[in-house]
Amino acid sequence: HFVAHRLPPRGLLALFTSYYLTATASTLRMNLLVAGLSHKTAPVEIREKLSFPPESLKTSLEGLVRLPAISEGVVLSTCNRVEILCSARDKESGIATIRHFLARTHNLTPAELDPYLYFYIDQDALRHIFRVASSLDSMIIGEPQILGQLKEAYLQAVECGVTGTVLNRVLHKAFSVAKRVRTETNIASSAVSVSFAAVELARKIFERLTDKNVLLIGAGEMAELVIRHLLSHGVRGLLIANRTLQRADDLARDFCGRAVPFDAIPVYLSQVDIVISSVAASDFVVTREHAATALKLRKNSPIFMVDISVPRTLDPRINDLQNIYVYDIDDLEGIVESNKKGRASEALKASEIIEKEIVSFSHWLQQQELTPTIVHLKEKGEAIRQQELAKTLSRWPELSETERQALEALTASIVNKILHDPITYLKSREMTTGSSLQEIRKMFGLPDEDLE
Repeated sequence: HFVAHRLPPRGLLALFTSYYLTATASTLRMNLLVAGLSHKTAPVEIREKLSFPPESLKTSLEGLVRLPAISEGVVLSTCNRVEILCSARDKESGIATIRHFLARTHNLTPAELDPYLYFYIDQDALRHIFRVASSLDSMIIGEPQILGQLKEAYLQAVECGVTGTVLNRVLHKAFSVAKRVRTETNIASSAVSVSFAAVELARKIFERLTDKNVLLIGAGEMAELVIRHLLSHGVRGLLIANRTLQRADDLARDFCGRAVPFDAIPVYLSQVDIVISSVAASDFVVTREHAATALKLRKNSPIFMVDISVPRTLDPRINDLQNIYVYDIDDLEGIVESNKKGRASEALKASEIIEKEIVSFSHWLQQQELTPTIVHLKEKGEAIRQQELAKTLSRWPELSETERQALEALTASIVNKILHDPITYLKSREMTTGSSLQEIRKMFGLPDEDLE
């Protein structure tokens, strides 16, 4: 099961240990709770304040589950969201506890956080976790990073020993749901960033990039994103030209490329198959004449060019030449927008998958809340049976062992049959939770406290 979700080898023993220790803990009363903020509710300056540094995460997790209202916890802290996933012994006190925990941990007041926080409980929490894992709640729908981040957050919590029956089951189910979404939809199949779109276009023109050489003009943030996408497709060679040669050297060293002088760009055009320009310039860095000369030297072997600079740095007249394909930022943004609409359509399919998974999994969640009541009901019935049987047997000491066993079987059968209908009723009800469950416990004279 762990291998199927590709969890890292480290901590595997902790995962198995956690499952083993919590497998018999199903009598614990459970309320699934998610509390946090994201790019949808809080600006980056607030998200920064609420982030959990890696070096203090273990301390934070251990402090979280020491709180009386919290039995299990996972902290998910990324650039776009900070969330606490937990099993709370009581919904109201769980919300209040997490609210104060977040504020206290980050030296803020609860009132400062309130405008940005959201809380999800039980089925709504389950839906949110499934949507996050499937990247339906991400800034870019379909991006793959969040699933890896969620798995890492879960692994850290397991290694700290702060997860149990509830979160183990919920998160592994979330990983399965995310896999199903990616398998059964095309939510992640199209480019939705300009840098990704540029590389995807190159791949469509050349089919494969493993034998292609690339010249990247510029060494800024966008250029670095382009490089990462190019390397993921295994390009053969990478040249980087930038006005500041040191920056080109630094980037080339980080990604096993080679820096070349900015004023020598025309010389290197004939040596590359792909040119991507992401640099600020007042004039064209590559002119029509530069491109024509490069084509002759290449004996008309095709060149693919992408200009993601504003203003443009590749002469648009290059498009007049045969065997050169030139795209600018408007072309790419049109592709990106179209792909975003396509992903939105696929997100609807993904949402349908999630809703079906919630229905099937919610039954298990409800059983976790019902289990203490059913256990107490059986225990009370058995205690009454044992007590009354002992009284009867004490008055009839002359009974044989066979007769005593017959009475034992008879009384056990009576208790089981009396309890059968109430227990069946409890298991069949969809909303036997909260106050209604407390009423049932009072009806049968069961203790109010949760089993621990």
